[in-house]
Amino acid sequence: MANGLEPSRLHSSDAFRTAAVGLQTRKLRAALSALGIMIGIAAMVGVLGLSESSKSDLLAQLDRLGTNLLTVQAGTGIGLGSGELPDEAAAMIARIGPVETTSTVSSVSASVYRTDYIPEGETGGITVQAVDVNLLDTLAGSVADGKFLDAATSAYPTAVLGSVAAERLGIADVTGTQQIWLGEQWFTVIGVLNQFELNPDLDRAALIGFGSAADYLDHDNVATSLLVRADPDYIDDVMGVLSATANPQNPEEVQVARPSDALEAKEAADDAFTALFLGLGAVALLVGGVGIANVMVISVLERRSEIGLRRALGATKRHVAVQFLGEALLLSVAGGIGGVALGWLVTGVYANIKGWATLIPPLAIGGGIAAALLIGAIAGLYPAIRAARLSPTEALRSA
Repeated sequence: MANGLEPSRLHSSDAFRTAAVGLQTRKLRAALSALGIMIGIAAMVGVLGLSESSKSDLLAQLDRLGTNLLTVQAGTGIGLGSGELPDEAAAMIARIGPVETTSTVSSVSASVYRTDYIPEGETGGITVQAVDVNLLDTLAGSVADGKFLDAATSAYPTAVLGSVAAERLGIADVTGTQQIWLGEQWFTVIGVLNQFELNPDLDRAALIGFGSAADYLDHDNVATSLLVRADPDYIDDVMGVLSATANPQNPEEVQVARPSDALEAKEAADDAFTALFLGLGAVALLVGGVGIANVMVISVLERRSEIGLRRALGATKRHVAVQFLGEALLLSVAGGIGGVALGWLVTGVYANIKGWATLIPPLAIGGGIAAALLIGAIAGLYPAIRAARLSPTEALRSA
């Protein structure tokens, strides 16, 4: 320089210490200011973490259950036929190349009671369904207690209860001696099933074999629905021909659905709520930024004498601006780190309660801290400029 003096410099470590000292003198105010940022970041991290954990659980569920299950039912209502599938529908569908297995379900017109003393109208909403012995394999279901129907037991008055039906009938453990009053006959309960995630209607049903339905309940065993497992690579092709295959004369009377679509639709609905909650988190973050800006403006007004003294001792406008901007950034970083930790904790606790794996997207962590820094920089910019513009004489005069 012309006068031989070196320009004044403020090293990064000095700027950090100066900003930290300024916050330490007002610890409660600093903590409350950082809390606003922390709540906003925690909300955003928690929402993204819970969304990712839920989606991971859904993908694992779909992977376990498979997306290649199709249901074929006869349409009911005006112009949709009798509500029954043709007798040869199951055999015809089994001939489709990519079809791996089929299982028939037939609704039985009968009621189920714990004993024969219960009034006729108090059915508890339990239905009776005649099913194939391979139903569990087709639906990827499992037995909670006892056993499922086989070739021998399906010909006798035995029943397997869905999870909801068993709860309503008060049967949790199978002893082999429990009986239920089913269609004016005593049926022995041989098993209780776990929940059917792809066919919840069967959870509220007592399942019996086709042989016992015909022999003991005089049921015609006409299929009301068919469950079809197909090669996943050809699932769309199979869906396209199922209606015409099941009922060649009236394919419009057949309804084909994929149960896993309901799970995916639920995830789509969850994504909509995720976007909503992210918006709320962003609002909370904005409020936190406004809080920091407000605190920093008040701090500038309260510390006019400090600013004047620093300027009188040689601090430049840039030094003062860096100090106050650094204080805002420190507040936002503290809030950001605390928010990430709080969001992680909330996600972990809730995911553990729901039995999910805890997953926090790296974007949520990095993005949360980056968003906090951005908010802090914007919030601290005006107070820093205002502090830098104070002249030393004016600031000291107000002391």
